[in-house]
This record gives sequence, C-alpha cells and structure tokens, in this order.
Amino acid sequence: MTDQFTEHIRDSQPAAASEQGERRLGSSSGGISPDDLDRGLARLDPLTVRPRVSSTVLCLILAAVFAGIGFGAWWLGVRTVDGQSYEDMVWSNFSRSIPGWLSPFVDVFAFSGRVIAVCVVIGVVSLAVALARRRWWTVGQLAVFAALCFGAEQLKKVLPRPFLINTESMTANSAPSGHTILAAAAGMALIIVVPRAARALASLVAAALTLLVGLSVISHQWHRPSDVVMSVALVGAIGLVMIAATRTSGMDAPGSRMSSASVQIVASVLITLGVMVCLYAAYIIWQIEPGLVFKAQWARSGANASTVAMIVGIDALVFGTVLALRQLTAAPLSKIGLVGAPPAPPSK
Repeated sequence: MTDQFTEHIRDSQPAAASEQGERRLGSSSGGISPDDLDRGLARLDPLTVRPRVSSTVLCLILAAVFAGIGFGAWWLGVRTVDGQSYEDMVWSNFSRSIPGWLSPFVDVFAFSGRVIAVCVVIGVVSLAVALARRRWWTVGQLAVFAALCFGAEQLKKVLPRPFLINTESMTANSAPSGHTILAAAAGMALIIVVPRAARALASLVAAALTLLVGLSVISHQWHRPSDVVMSVALVGAIGLVMIAATRTSGMDAPGSRMSSASVQIVASVLITLGVMVCLYAAYIIWQIEPGLVFKAQWARSGANASTVAMIVGIDALVFGTVLALRQLTAAPLSKIGLVGAPPAPPSK
C-alpha cells in the first residue's frame, strides 16, 4: 500500500521536481518518512499555490464595497448642502471636543514630518520582514500597493468641490487625506507581511495609528471628516485587492497552517465594533440633520461626536476585515498537505 501511494506522489509531481522527489521519497528503498510524505502531499494540494477561489472573490467584493463607501462619503460630504454644513461645523469646533486624556495622543501627530517618519519606519520594517521571510511575490505586491495608494492620494487634484454654501473652512478640495492614506497603508503592509502569530497585534497597531492620524488631521484643521473616511476606505479596498492576488510565497507554509484564536477574536471584535459604531454615527447625524443648514448651536456636539464615531467605525471595520481575509487567504485549511498523515481510507 505504501509503495503504491509513493508511486502516485511521484507521478503527480512536475517534471522539474522529479529528481528532488526521488531523493525525498527514497526510490531505492521504497520506504518514506512521515516528513517526506507530508512534503509530497503538500505538492499535490492546490491550496499551496493560491487561496480558495471563494476567498479571492470575497476579497474583491468587499474591496468594491469599501471603494463605494469611500466615494459615497466624499459625495455626501462634498456635493450636498447638508454635508458641507456638517463638515464646516466640525472643522470649526472639533479641536475643542477632544477629551483631555486623548489630546496628547492626537497631538503626537500634529506635525507632518512626524507622521511621515513613523509611517516610513513601519514601511521599512514591513519590507524587511518580507525580505527576511523570502516572500518575493509579496515584495512585488507591496510595491504595487504603494503605487496604488499614491495614486489614490492624487485624487484630490481631480475631484471637484462645488460651491454650495459659504464656509469657514478652505474652499479647495482636500479629499482624500494623504497623511491618513500613508498611515493606513503602512499598517496594512504590516498586517500582510507578518507571520500568523503577529497578525492580530499588527492589526491593532495599524488601527490605532490610523485612528490617531485621522483624528489629528481633523483636529488641526488639515482635513474634513469625509476626507479621512474616504482615505481609510480606499486603502482598505486597495489592500483587499492585493490580498486577493496572494500566491505561494505570500501564504503560510503547508504543515504550519492552523486557525488562530487571536485572529478570530480580534477580527470579530473589530468588525462588530466597526458596524455598530458606524450605525451609531449615522443615527447621530440623522438626529442633528435639521440643524445642519442653519449651523445650529445644539447640533455642534452631535456633529463632533458623530465624527469620532465615524472615524473609529470605519477604522475598525476596515482593519478587522483585512485581518480576517489575510488569515483566510494565507492559511486556507485542507486535509492534504496540512495534516501530518495521508487522508484516512474510506470506512467499510
């Protein structure tokens, strides 16, 4: 029975790997070790080459959803009277609504150079991790990802901002936020390159960095709320497209794949938090909508609170989704090649 299974593995290997397979499987003796058998089984498993088609399709669908959220936020904030009134109200009053305990963290990123420095460090660390793990395909993906994020930031040069009402804020378009895109992209790269044990922690670091930068650019009147929401959503969309293109060198090694409790818990909490907080933000905006056109005093606190909720919500939703799908594409589980023995024979 063992000899027949060995011959089946040899016949299924590519011609280029036949010599290596002969050495590993022991052609002369006819016996094979459990490790050799695992490697032979892994080469038969299509999930060692690419993720499941269903996972890839899910990535692309959610990428389209996030892109729609990003451009939808821009449309509502820029091309409607209520949206311009809302954002101008936040622009004028948001800095005074930041709690005292949160202000020092937000003020850390009050300087453009500091934001760029932190993000560059994270980007260099991500690249170093990918190179150290010999993830050559992933290195190429990171280069494409960086180029696409840079292209997304350039949208501010072409997206229109019609004059609908008089505003205190600048009349020029500012969407999307380049600093927020930089922070989100650096965090996204980190999630994609680190091994399974560090993915949950990387997602929390990425979410925290993006949140603080997003709140900072609004607090210091660099950008409006829709700029930040659009930026996070677009980076999420680009990141999911990159994850959908995952191939062998970007996946966990066969035999080391397993479900991750930390990924499951953190991703579930972030996604649930994101959905619930986004709904809460929408509810607040619905409540204050009658006072937006007149910039009523009673609507200011609601506008500021809903802005924080929007940024927290989209941030948690995007990074929770990316974490879950990164695990799904990097470690697709199957019996062949991932279990330390061949599949059990059928029961009689």
